[in-house]
Amino acid sequence: MNAVPSPAPRRPIRELPDELISQIAAGEVVERPASVVRELVDNALDAGATQITVRLLAGGVRLIAVEDNGFGILHDELPIAFKRHATSKISNLHDLESVGTMGFRGEALAAINSIADCAILSRAEGQNNAYLLDGRTGELKPVARSTGTTVEVKELFFSTPARRKFLKTDATELAHCIESVRRHALARPDVGFAIWHEGKLVEQWRVCSGSEAITALDQRLADVLGEDFISQSVAVDFTTSVAHLGPSHGVRVWGRAGVPDAARSRADHQFSYVNGRFVRDKVLTHAARSAYEDVLHGHKQPVYALYVEIDPTRVDVNVHPTKIEVRFRDSREVHQAVRHAVENALAAPRALAAAHAAAQVMTPAAGDFSEEKQAPAFANWAQPAINFGAPSQPQGGHRVSDLAALWQPTPAATTHTASTTDRSDSSSLSIAATPGLPQATDTFNREEAASTWPLGRALAQLQGIYILAENAQGLVVVDMHAAHERIVYERLKNQLDVKDIASQPLLIPATFAATPQEVATAEAHTTTLHTLGLEITPFSPKTLAVRAVPATLVQGDAVELARSVLAELAQHDASSVIERARNELLATMACHGAVRANRRLTFDEMNALLRQMEQTERSDQCNHGRPTWRQVTIRDLDGLFLRGR
Repeated sequence: MNAVPSPAPRRPIRELPDELISQIAAGEVVERPASVVRELVDNALDAGATQITVRLLAGGVRLIAVEDNGFGILHDELPIAFKRHATSKISNLHDLESVGTMGFRGEALAAINSIADCAILSRAEGQNNAYLLDGRTGELKPVARSTGTTVEVKELFFSTPARRKFLKTDATELAHCIESVRRHALARPDVGFAIWHEGKLVEQWRVCSGSEAITALDQRLADVLGEDFISQSVAVDFTTSVAHLGPSHGVRVWGRAGVPDAARSRADHQFSYVNGRFVRDKVLTHAARSAYEDVLHGHKQPVYALYVEIDPTRVDVNVHPTKIEVRFRDSREVHQAVRHAVENALAAPRALAAAHAAAQVMTPAAGDFSEEKQAPAFANWAQPAINFGAPSQPQGGHRVSDLAALWQPTPAATTHTASTTDRSDSSSLSIAATPGLPQATDTFNREEAASTWPLGRALAQLQGIYILAENAQGLVVVDMHAAHERIVYERLKNQLDVKDIASQPLLIPATFAATPQEVATAEAHTTTLHTLGLEITPFSPKTLAVRAVPATLVQGDAVELARSVLAELAQHDASSVIERARNELLATMACHGAVRANRRLTFDEMNALLRQMEQTERSDQCNHGRPTWRQVTIRDLDGLFLRGR
């Protein structure tokens, strides 16, 4: 038998020595060399630096030196720089509640000095000499240096060898250090950064001034994340306001959000900033992800660089010593602002932006084409509720042929004959003329197409699945089912005016063992569940019963549906859960109502579908996140046939 352990002897309460206190703090502040780099770069930015250089040896384990050209530290203030909670950032509680600097806790340098050999070399503005402070001895001596500060950290974790064993290879630690500087670089395009390792320059980002064609932030994003990020993303700029205080007290969200096609398998290209500080926050992450719900395929992760600006008094940055976590006073307002910002940016069809850019490049001369040749105004087109059913089966609503109502002949088309005569010989296909479009014998005016038909004019239908169209850039291939599915889905969302989703009572209620949180959530959100078409009631203190489900999901797993909805309600506000559930139901309805494969469409119907895509929000992806169209440029086609080689 195991012996009963004897009670531990009483231990007296005593104060810890300062060195041990600093080492405990170092355990929270310094995880690896990249943590030191982050803290030192924060201090350099607070000092007003416009150029920061990071020098590393052995991935930062043997040496981390951060040089800046900031204000520097006065000779009289240097001796207390390594003391705990000594800082120039805050002086009272009000300053702490409205922090506007990257650093403010005053414990980073003391913590780093307790586990490494540190020194500070600094020259303040107006001083004749620079001074070197030894972190071990406290010795202060004059040296030569220009205005600014250099902090050297040698032999990291030399006093705590057990923690040094947990470090990875030099290459891995170097990668983390580069990532730390990269996060700073994305937020400060007005500052230049350089990283040296073992005497070699490994990364450099110069100061971005911007131009008329591209902003300083976009230039820095292109330098850090690559040109592809700019070409495969859309600009975000959204501002909310407090009703009685105005926009200055609201939330501003700007930056760039990657298009769904640029999504990645990992969440390694997601950058969120609050008042210039890189943060990992569940509110921001969930808000950005929810904005992609309707357009992202599978479990892909979106890419984005989003910057949130908010009154410092409405966000608490004093949550964790690493300062990478924040807490918002009104997290719901911030969540809605980020979500709406990204949703609005992704809503505009990209075909319009591409056509506009192409039209600017072409810059057609005045008089190239008259106003009579323009397509009819998009805003004046009818928007009938189209129901794609089999032509031989009478159904309510509109059929495929009614799409032609959206493609009215232009005034210029009156001079053409709307002939459908086959042009056939032994080797040609029968192609019907399309009212309002240049015919096969006409010269295709690219300037006209760029300004009036971003997705081009229909040429043919391939295998009853794809529509082939010609636009100013080349060939457009459209998945007609996916495209029409999105059109129907967006129309259903806009036309939905009922408050509750129809429910279907279950003949035998589905019961399941529930956690206390699930029981509490079901009791607290009875009205919300009813709006979603769900009826979940307590069956016993530890059991819930699902008595009704949405009518369109009656064949699904009632228990799994109930658990997922309760989990969403427990984590997020009820309004977002209701909206998400409705959208899922409408997506199912749209999928069944969209045109199916192997349906032959006329040219008028194909062109009408293209015009609807150009005017429908999020029409670049179907409800499941798959792309609805692809552009094949003339250059791509030339490459296939080795033209120009």
